[in-house]
Amino acid sequence: MNAEGHFDTRAFRSALGSFATGVTVITARGANDELAGLTVNSFASVSLDPPLVLWSLSLYSPALAVFQHCSHYAINVLAADQADLSEHFARPTKDRTGEKFHTLKFDTGMGGAPLLPGCCARFECRNETRHAGGDHLIFVGLVEKFMREERAPLLFQGGQYRRLATP
Repeated sequence: MNAEGHFDTRAFRSALGSFATGVTVITARGANDELAGLTVNSFASVSLDPPLVLWSLSLYSPALAVFQHCSHYAINVLAADQADLSEHFARPTKDRTGEKFHTLKFDTGMGGAPLLPGCCARFECRNETRHAGGDHLIFVGLVEKFMREERAPLLFQGGQYRRLATP
């Protein structure tokens, strides 16, 4: 808070940006066969037994209903050379019919969730529970399948993409 007791949300966001995160694209297929995908860096592990992960989505996202009602979603952890894919799914769109997928090749996972190629890890999750969290909805997924490739991850910090230093 500043001297006048005002909470500076822009400064808060900048402070949060000091924390380096991995970059994911979370994908799902909705009840009406619509595809949804978005870039998310609010991803974390919760539990090993049972295997649970979490991520959060803005209550104002046009894709919110798809993720609330899908049976499964995929968390695609992007590799260092996939910044273009991150940008592709970060662009806002009013279209909820899968426009972002028209030019992409992908496999189909559990519940019809799109699986993006070339990722360094992927988690296919049952849409287990959701919790209110301010202006976001927190999703907790039960991991039913996962894979990992020996690839460097794409990182995000301070408003920029970063890469791990190589030895």
